[in-house]
Amino acid sequence: MSNSLGKNFTFGTLLKFAFPNIVMMLVLSLYTVVDGTFVSRYAGTTALSSINMFYPAIGFMLGLGIMVSSGGSAVIAAKMGEGDNDGARQSFTLLVITEAVMGLLVLILGTVFTDEIIHFLGASKAQFQMSRDYGKIYFIFAPAFFLQTGYQMFFVTAGRPGLGLFVSVLSGLINVLFDYIFIAVFEMGVTGAAIATGMGCFFSAIFGTVYFFIRKNKILYFVKTKFNGSMLAGVCLNGSSEMVTNLSNSITTFLFNYMFLKYYGEDGVAAMTIVMYFEFLFTAVFFGYSNGVSPVISFKYGADDRKQIKALLRHCMVFVIICSVSACAVSQGIIGNIVTIFTEKGSNVYNISTSGFHIYSIGFLFMGVNILSSAFFTALSNGKASAAISFARTFIFLSGSIIILPMVFGKEALWAALPCAEVLGIIVSVIFLAKNKERYGY
Repeated sequence: MSNSLGKNFTFGTLLKFAFPNIVMMLVLSLYTVVDGTFVSRYAGTTALSSINMFYPAIGFMLGLGIMVSSGGSAVIAAKMGEGDNDGARQSFTLLVITEAVMGLLVLILGTVFTDEIIHFLGASKAQFQMSRDYGKIYFIFAPAFFLQTGYQMFFVTAGRPGLGLFVSVLSGLINVLFDYIFIAVFEMGVTGAAIATGMGCFFSAIFGTVYFFIRKNKILYFVKTKFNGSMLAGVCLNGSSEMVTNLSNSITTFLFNYMFLKYYGEDGVAAMTIVMYFEFLFTAVFFGYSNGVSPVISFKYGADDRKQIKALLRHCMVFVIICSVSACAVSQGIIGNIVTIFTEKGSNVYNISTSGFHIYSIGFLFMGVNILSSAFFTALSNGKASAAISFARTFIFLSGSIIILPMVFGKEALWAALPCAEVLGIIVSVIFLAKNKERYGY
């Protein structure tokens, strides 16, 4: 059957292809936001901050899952571009098995060492028990979490982004429903939030597994496969930038939590959590679009269609720049109203959030180009360039800014850490794009 990745893409058709993935990422981001809203309103802002103390562990899991799915998606799409559909199916099957095995390992290790992990993440006495309760449940759903992460990308690679969106929306509705039942009705607090999120992941994992078992009229489906160490190593290397991004996010969230707890107390961590929820929605657009167009770029790279690669990069840059400017402008205007979803106007958490966000949101102007640049090189199977961009931006520059800026300029400068890191990240992205221009012909 024909592959939808093989056609010529314009700005409009590329956006149409990526749009379901953008919405899918937004829905997945809303999982966390909805959890936070229910927890903050029904269990308090300290409970909200306790969830954020566990977030670095979630970021670690997400990093591993995305490493396999994004790096593997590039391999699968490239094989399909070369006409090797059988090889693509074998690789796909092995990658799904790998996601499941990683989930099982995290389930075992996470549930055994939950207390040690929460202590390591720096939860205060007021936060510890709630962070522990949330983590225990989250680890139980780890296999479903990993499979969901993989299927997000593989639906797009299979040319079915709309189906991926449908599954994500249903998962989101399941999450919201159980949030209401467990948190608002049964008053289960953070435990209810973890179960609700896990149920959403479980639905996506089951749906994806059943879908890819059915072979009729599909390009990708499960086949008999065998272990291929060199392929998996290449996938992990190619997807290392996405892993680096999420692991770096885990580390920087840990640093943010530590610094805000130091300077502002639990209310400061809650305020930072609210701001990060808002950031999740905008980064979801950037990651959704970048991940949505990545299989197209990989397919064109496999087919050696340099003319289309050049056009694709131009279309992508125009889109993310428009979105970046819009994100900064919109966030500056509505942040006050958004914060009241989580906490009362005039509260200490409200004041901390709104005073710092106007500085923090400047980073949205530059974030889109950096995310796209990293994803672009992943799609071209250049994991080294992609990882370098991600590592510099999300770890070196951001971690350094979090540590240095408040030491020099005071605690208010913590909010400038993101804009500072993104501006420096733009420099790295431009250098790699210029350096590889002749190699890829864009």
